[in-house]
Amino acid sequence: MNKTDDDNELLKKALIIGSKYIRARGYGEIESHDSQKLKVEFIYKALVQDKLIQPLAKDKISDPAMRKKLILWISRTLPVKK
Repeated sequence: MNKTDDDNELLKKALIIGSKYIRARGYGEIESHDSQKLKVEFIYKALVQDKLIQPLAKDKISDPAMRKKLILWISRTLPVKK
């Protein structure tokens, strides 16, 4: 997986929007002192639970794979810039 500046920006947006989403759904709050790894996992699991993203195979679950899923989710969710 090649990491680009766009991926970093998309991940930041995914964490912000994902945090708002899980708060609105009543799953709880992401605290400011939570690690980025914990935030990624929490948002990933909430999106899988609500069937907004396809779950990874059990043997493929890892932090980089969950990050990539969040990046793909947010890139498909946000409007396209022209």
